[in-house]
Amino acid sequence: MKQLSILLFLIITSLTGSSQNLTGDQIIEKVDQNMSSENQVFTSKMIVHGRRGDRTIGSKTYAVGEKKAFTEYLYPEREAGTKMLKLEDKLWIYSPSTDRTIQIAGHMLRQSVMGSDMSYEDMMEDATLRDKYNTEIIGSETINGRNCWVLSLTAVVEDVNYYKRKVWIDKERYVPLKEELFAKSGTLLKRTELSNVKEIEGRWFPTRIVFKDMLKKGEGTEFIIEDIKFNVDIPKYLMTKASLRK
Repeated sequence: MKQLSILLFLIITSLTGSSQNLTGDQIIEKVDQNMSSENQVFTSKMIVHGRRGDRTIGSKTYAVGEKKAFTEYLYPEREAGTKMLKLEDKLWIYSPSTDRTIQIAGHMLRQSVMGSDMSYEDMMEDATLRDKYNTEIIGSETINGRNCWVLSLTAVVEDVNYYKRKVWIDKERYVPLKEELFAKSGTLLKRTELSNVKEIEGRWFPTRIVFKDMLKKGEGTEFIIEDIKFNVDIPKYLMTKASLRK
């Protein structure tokens, strides 16, 4: 019995140590592995809490890695049929009302997506972080009953939307539960809160995200994933400009 107790103690100590002794870069790498996939297909709704009331916009998105994505808006009627295509660092939008395709570039990328707290820059951003930021563990806190590491990330490359990030990472599930995004000047630009974490196809994934542009008034924008599938076959034609007009 004594030997068994010692063995159990060593196993528990080993498991605890393997979690607690991770570096900031190792934590971010585990988050990237958990949140990223070869491809994904999901349906979602975006609830924009505006000064004149709420608007709900539904869409379906096909994403290949971090560089390619095709989105079609499903409702309401005025938005239905609008399509968006991201290919590497380029973004196009097709409007059925005008039957025109335009490229979103330059200062236009900073504009709001359909009145939400998200910009086109946010949608273009590569979700993987480990190659773009230096990471430091600065503490531990509890978010919604979950023990979290608090990480400070500072950009090491120029082509990032946010120079500094403060991220709260669930210690058990390696999911970000909160994030604050800063300009180089130190100004807090945006805050995101992630919740409704579910185990989907062997990974933990947040299905509700609240975005808040800290420079705007209002209650922010909710992004709710209603259904998601990972590593499925996606028709190649969707990742072409021709798909926008079909």
